[in-house]
Amino acid sequence: MKTIREFLEEQINEQLIQAVLSGRRTGEGPSKVKLRPVELKGKICYQASMTEGPKVYHKNYSREEIIDYLESSMEEFRQLQTTGRRQDGSILISKKGKATIKTKHHEAVQNAKIAPHNRVKQYILKEGTAAPFLVDLGVMTKDGKIVASRYDKFRQINRFLEFIRDILPKLPKDREITILDFGCGKSYLTFAMYYYLRELEGFDVNIIGLDLKEDVIRHCSELARSYGYEKLHFYQGDIAGYEGVSSVDMVVTLHACDTATDFALAKAVEWGAQVILSVPCCQHELNRQIRNDVLQPVMRYGILKERMAALITDGFRAELLESKGYETQLLEFIDMEHTPKNILIRAVKTGKKKSRDSFAESMKALHVNPTLDRLLYPEESISQKGE
Repeated sequence: MKTIREFLEEQINEQLIQAVLSGRRTGEGPSKVKLRPVELKGKICYQASMTEGPKVYHKNYSREEIIDYLESSMEEFRQLQTTGRRQDGSILISKKGKATIKTKHHEAVQNAKIAPHNRVKQYILKEGTAAPFLVDLGVMTKDGKIVASRYDKFRQINRFLEFIRDILPKLPKDREITILDFGCGKSYLTFAMYYYLRELEGFDVNIIGLDLKEDVIRHCSELARSYGYEKLHFYQGDIAGYEGVSSVDMVVTLHACDTATDFALAKAVEWGAQVILSVPCCQHELNRQIRNDVLQPVMRYGILKERMAALITDGFRAELLESKGYETQLLEFIDMEHTPKNILIRAVKTGKKKSRDSFAESMKALHVNPTLDRLLYPEESISQKGE
């Protein structure tokens, strides 16, 4: 009969598809370990995915290291199952510690290739397929190749479209959809929204981009006309005073500075927008207001106070949207190394309103009076009630 070591020497090689350790018997540690061979820098190694509570950890091993690890792990786990291209196997450990080892040969599994360690990301906008707006905006070449210095922008655009893809079931497909993009700027994402929703997904969209810069609006309007984007319009104007529509299906506001985000969110609620996507920027308002004796040892450091104020601002924004009947998420937009403005607020209207009482108390405790609260609750805001 094979020993555990002999079984592992036979099973753990480039013919392995997957191995699973399960049924922890003793000690603390992962409840399950999944193992697969991966290609890393031209060499085969073995990646272990270790499940411990709600978290999954990953670690790469050489063949010798993973065999040693699995052999010692059989003192802690009841079972090891291996699946290979030509043979499968198992080790079962009884309550008394006796090992039962089995192997089974089968016909070769076809097309079972070792995965590269870093899998190629499948983007919504494909590299190699030139999108005219990406070419004119300097992100792509005419043959669809991503300009190296603009790859971060390409990733950001695709990440944003992934957030939209998640909420597509919330948007009607049997009528025209109105989308407002406040503070659209150079409109990378505005053009991407139109292209994705209309050209790729077949939605009847009417998208309006709004920005204060006249030259930017003029340039974007010229581009939209040159592409034949008949339902993509750009206008000069501010967020607070825009009255060009009476109802909107989706409101987008990206990097609107400080309280401009609040005016955009309040407008979205007023219009009854089904979806809100917002990446706030420069949250100065609460940084000027916030004070709390208990937190003073932390907030006396300017950089920490600034970051705390920004996070608290977005937390209150999310809660206020929840109080108006939106299911709200705070999501990471792009990686921290690219920009600190990386929190996206995504709110989908459900009609289920959350009580405002709990975070109203939080606002009082921090001595803050956010603009969004005053806009959404003009008769009930903290400033009206006093402290």
